Amino acid sequence: MAAKPPAELTETLKDSDHHSSPPISADTALPATPGRPNEALTSKAKLKKEAKKAAKKEAKKDINGEDGKARASKPTASTLSSRSKPATHNSSKANAEDPDSMFKVGFLADVYKERPVGSAGIQSVITRFPPEPNGFLHIGHSKAIAINFGFARYHGGECYLRFDDTNPAGEKKEYDDSIEETVRWLGFTPKKITHSSDNFEHLYNLAEVLIEKGKAYVCHCSKHEIVDQRGGGEGKKPRYGCQHRDRPSSESLTEFRAMRDGKYGPNEAALRMKQNLEDGNPQMWDLVAYRIPQSNGKLETVVDNPQKMNEKSLDNNIENGEDVDERYTGYHYRTGDSWKIYPTYDFTHGLCDSFEGITHSLCTTEFELSRVSYEWLNKELGVYEPMQREYGRLSVSGTVLSKRKITKLVSEGHVGAWDDPRLYTLPALRRRGVPPGAILSFVNELGVTKATTIIEIARFETSVRRYLEATVPRLMLVLNPVQVIIDNLPEDYLEMLEVPFSKDPAYGDHSVPFTRTIYIERDDFREADVSDYFRLAPGKTVGLLRVPFPITATNIDKDPLSGSVIAVHATYEKPVEGSVPKKPKAWIHWVADCPAQNSPIRVKVHVTNQLFNSSNPSAHPEGFLADINPKSEELFPNAMIEIGFEEISSRAPWPAEAGEKAVNENALTADHTEEPVEAHLNHASPRPETIRFQGIRMGYFCVDSYSKDGSIVLNRTVTLKEDAGKT
Repeated sequence: MAAKPPAELTETLKDSDHHSSPPISADTALPATPGRPNEALTSKAKLKKEAKKAAKKEAKKDINGEDGKARASKPTASTLSSRSKPATHNSSKANAEDPDSMFKVGFLADVYKERPVGSAGIQSVITRFPPEPNGFLHIGHSKAIAINFGFARYHGGECYLRFDDTNPAGEKKEYDDSIEETVRWLGFTPKKITHSSDNFEHLYNLAEVLIEKGKAYVCHCSKHEIVDQRGGGEGKKPRYGCQHRDRPSSESLTEFRAMRDGKYGPNEAALRMKQNLEDGNPQMWDLVAYRIPQSNGKLETVVDNPQKMNEKSLDNNIENGEDVDERYTGYHYRTGDSWKIYPTYDFTHGLCDSFEGITHSLCTTEFELSRVSYEWLNKELGVYEPMQREYGRLSVSGTVLSKRKITKLVSEGHVGAWDDPRLYTLPALRRRGVPPGAILSFVNELGVTKATTIIEIARFETSVRRYLEATVPRLMLVLNPVQVIIDNLPEDYLEMLEVPFSKDPAYGDHSVPFTRTIYIERDDFREADVSDYFRLAPGKTVGLLRVPFPITATNIDKDPLSGSVIAVHATYEKPVEGSVPKKPKAWIHWVADCPAQNSPIRVKVHVTNQLFNSSNPSAHPEGFLADINPKSEELFPNAMIEIGFEEISSRAPWPAEAGEKAVNENALTADHTEEPVEAHLNHASPRPETIRFQGIRMGYFCVDSYSKDGSIVLNRTVTLKEDAGKT
């Protein structure tokens, strides 16, 4: 039976440098995956589904913007004379999947049943998310965040954000700040922000208690001797205790205090827990509790658990997104030079869980063996005993998540920074325009078991694409423009067309100019026509989305030096009264040249593709850098976007969910409808990447966070549905 958390628990927690935060709200649910059907449908639901299919089929005759063949309906008089009221809250319209499903059934439901609220000593659910502040979070961490914060929220409890800052090597305040911001961006508010270093004094005192009980001793063996004592690198040799294991407790206590006072240097002494060498679990083979890390400017590989010293084990850790602890330690970023010894994860984690009254300590399965030592330590010290349970981690193939490898990519200039949109760090996915709700929806649809989940990038992008399809507006964006001059229209011709932002009327509509000169995608024109090509070519007719009548190409202008097409001449196929209008076989998007309406808006577009060529870059015989895709990024410096962009930028975020929901609610207090996007980008909120939209026929895009006044940069978030080749 677990002991009840002590009443003085809150006194044992020192105030951190961060402010305390209100508890996570009960309405911060994990967003559902838009459009995903229920597993079972009633007959009534089936009828509804069939009706939806029919409506969708009919809608394709309007504008689906994905295959270039969607037929555009002619604007009616009522359409041209009225303007739909824009939606004031950009929330997800489709919530078919239960956002709490992973807590209601399966692994996490079973975990709760083991220790429910109302059982001995459990008044409410308390969890924690305990990252080490030595780097930026990646996609795998999103599962841990969703589980720990979501589990507490679902059961009416609270979750700590605790920084496990027991390794002064590489830990920085900037990582603290980034991790906190990422957690809040995903829509979660910690009960409190704490650090393991808040408890350094308390942890030290408990280490002395453990020594006095004869359950810890100071060891002076080398790391290689320790590995041998624990059965060798593979753990197959007989295990034995070191010569210091049975020294008197008083002697170990004196030596431990000498370690604290700086008598010993790195690797000259360590405090080890006196566990059970006969146990079959390596986590009971006298783990290190305190060590003296390097501080002399040399880079050394240090492994707190010598059982992991063998090469194969270290390689496996790297492949799973963990890093060998290559450290150069100076001052601790919070405690300075106050401490010369530091507690290990194995000593710190369970005790900090106990100090904070954690009821359910949820971690990944690589810590499953550690559960025995976790429980042993808390029991030996007679403190409150949390319950640890383990779930399978999340990883993504086709990329690298290791901090060491990403650092190499950045330092050697293969990517720009840790938030480069080609990476799978959470700051990178945020900059790329992936909504926080899409990430949580992805985690929710995968479910939670004890099995490790390795997902292909394509599956992740499919989930994001489905989410964006239901939550963002649509605009016409031309990446590589070529000019089209419609010769039979007057020079000053101007027709304002009403264009909806989405199939959903709640998104509203907007006006765009149609003039004598427009721009289309260069790929939508061919000099040499072929029978199976349905877009613009000499003598061929094509429809312009939302324009009443099609155009037919007549001739072209070329650059005399390069020979490239610089303009296409066309005629507007408006039928004479009483005749039948031409019916094109394909429709294309376009942007008008109309300075009076600020059209087009000129932007730069970064189109990112997969950073690596294979699904396992680390398996490349010449190293993962040799697998880099040389075409992982394309730049379109002369792209153009329609003027509806101004309005959707003023109404961001798209969608207003998870951590971006509050931004939207705050933004509604001010009217920025007519404000140009350049000025909008200067607002503290919403952030630029929350300006998300579908570029019709081109993909999903967002504004890059590094956009500046007068220079709007867009990033492609994901492509549209896989296209076998549009014709």
